Parts: sequence; C-alpha cells; structure tokens
Amino acid sequence: MMTNTHVFHALGLHMHQPPGNLKLLIESNRWEAEQIIRCYERAARYALEYPDSRLHVGFSGTLLEQFLDPAIVEAYRQFVDIPAMLESYRRAENVELIGMGYYHPIFPLIPREDWPEQLQRGRAMIEQVFGRTPRGFWPPEMAFCMELIPDLVAAGYRYVVVDSVHVQPADQVRDIYRPYQAVCEGQCIAVVPRDRDLSNAQESGLDPTWFNNEVRSKITQSPHPQAPRLVTTWSDGENGGWFRQIHEASGFFGHFFAPFMAEVRAGRSTIRPVALSEYLEMHPPSVSATVRTGAWNVGSTSGFDLSQWAGSEAQKRAVEDIAATSARYWHLAQREAALSSAAREALHRARALILESETSCYLFWGESWIPQLYERLEPAQALLGEVERSG
Repeated sequence: MMTNTHVFHALGLHMHQPPGNLKLLIESNRWEAEQIIRCYERAARYALEYPDSRLHVGFSGTLLEQFLDPAIVEAYRQFVDIPAMLESYRRAENVELIGMGYYHPIFPLIPREDWPEQLQRGRAMIEQVFGRTPRGFWPPEMAFCMELIPDLVAAGYRYVVVDSVHVQPADQVRDIYRPYQAVCEGQCIAVVPRDRDLSNAQESGLDPTWFNNEVRSKITQSPHPQAPRLVTTWSDGENGGWFRQIHEASGFFGHFFAPFMAEVRAGRSTIRPVALSEYLEMHPPSVSATVRTGAWNVGSTSGFDLSQWAGSEAQKRAVEDIAATSARYWHLAQREAALSSAAREALHRARALILESETSCYLFWGESWIPQLYERLEPAQALLGEVERSG
C-alpha cells in the first residue's frame, strides 16, 4: 500500500573510477577492490529486490570501459560476476541511468570545444552497455556552468542535477524542492536542485526514521509546503565506509534503503520514491533560474569555487596546459583532410590522450596525481609535434 503524498524522493548514486584504477586496485589492495566492486553490484540487486523503489545511477564512460575489459572481468570474478551485474542493471527498469562526461571531466575547467565529445561519448557508452538512453545528466563533481546547457541539449539531455546552493530562482524565492528551467543561448533544460544536507547524510549514514522526520521538517519550513515537493539526494555510491560496508545490514542498503522501502510498502512513509523523468513529466518546471558556476562540497571546500581542482599553482598550470594542447589539436584538425594517413592516425591518438588527461581525478588529488595527467598530455603533445612537422 502507498500513502497518498505530495512529497517525492529522487535518490541518486554516482559511480566512477579513473582509467586503469580497477586494475591498480586489484593488484595493490584486494580488500578495497572487493569493497568497491560490491558497491556496483549491490545497487542493481537491491533495485531488483524492491521494484517499487526508484534509483538513479550514473556511470562514467571510463568506469564502464573497465567493466568491459576481459582482464578486469576475470580478476574480479572471485567477488562479482561483472557481466551478470551489467545484465541486472539492464533488467532493473526502476533504475534511471544517468549520463556524465566520458572521462569525468570538470567541464568548466576544460576547453569548451572538448565538451561535445565528452558528452556524446559518455552517452553512447551507456547506450552500448545497457541498451538505454539516459535522459538526465549529472555533472562530474557537480561542477556546472550555464554555458554547458546548449551542449547538454544538443547531446539529447532533458534535465541536469545541480547542487542547490548555486541555484538562483528568477522569482527570488529560494526553494530547493522544486525543479527549474534554465536557458542559455536560446536552449532550455530542466534543472533539479540537490539537497546538500540530506545528501551529506546519505553519504555518511542515516536511518528511515531520521530521514522521514528530517524531510518532514524541511518540507514544513519550505516556501511552498503544500505544493508538490521534490527532495533530491545524491552522493557517491562507492566511497566511504557506509557504502563499502561488506556487512550489508550495517551499510546504506541494509540499514537505510531496505527498511525505508519496507515503510513505503506498508504505507507508513509520507515520502514516495520517484524517477526524475517521471516527476518532470507530472510537474514540469514553471519557474526560471540561473545556476552560478560551482561544484559540490568536497573535503573542506564549499563548492562555491573550483579550488579543489584548480586552487594550487600546479593545478592551474595543468589546466592551462590542457587548454593549450587542445587548442593545438583543434588547429591541426582544421586541415585533417590534407594530412597523410600516418599524420591523421597520430592526430587521432593525440585526441584520445587529451580527452583522457581531462579526467577530474588527476586534478582532485593534487600534487600526487598531476603526474598522471602529464603521462597522457605529454605523449599527446609529442604526437601533435609529429603532425606539425609532417607539414
């Protein structure tokens, strides 16, 4: 039985690993590798167990690429059957698959010319693996800017999830429990605000009683408490001890998700799980908003700037080097038709390396991971040099 309610909950999980990381994990830390791979399997299994639930799960293209690697499949078989796991996502129609950039880039920090390919390749990978087309977009690290909207629309996305602290409604009424429409360069997309406080709890630990009480309190204090309310929570799905807990009864799915769905089924919850595409069809946004450039809060940062990825001199220099290398590529690409086959091949290899160098993790982990960025960027620069010298 489901209680009639005007309060809807959209639950999202974000899944990502940088290139080659699953191989590195299984070779260097098998315990952590097991914890992480079980997180990916668990989400689909619980979705199938509770078909009246709704989950949003986003995968980066580079994570899905690793799932398709036969060597990874074999290495992780002792823990999870990866092909069977992917099949379970295909069968779980209550999982709304969410798109993101293929290499999980910080879009406001990479060249705009590179946005379309990151978007299109990420979307195509989800279609290839799951046979479904994502309708919603989750910006990696929630790093969003208004200029991204035309490219999202061109890629086929209908809505984007953003951190609520950056949303600036046109009617000046700060209400994070309704969707908005945002327009840039004549293109419009639905914007869904993520509740930062509740998402922090989702990431670290909560139970159904606390969640129901907290949502009720927040809705009561919201500007339109009797209107349809959309509570959106989103967090990493494989980071932190709460999600990685091998003893499932003590982790997110055993301690919160399953008991919460039991309350929903029994009609004791005033909150209804919902898919965002479903909600937006029922309640299309009627108020416009702009979204300030920013990200979500990570570590000690607020997300009001992009300092976690471009705060140090080394990070800033890396961002500049990516931009300069990408610009060299695009200059050469203008005359690709006149190049020899060898030069065209070198240009394509450079392009792939540039896109891979834009992986957010290489900037996020600062000084220790920036060398990995240059392990991609320097060979790309050498290949572009070959093309330039070929005339």
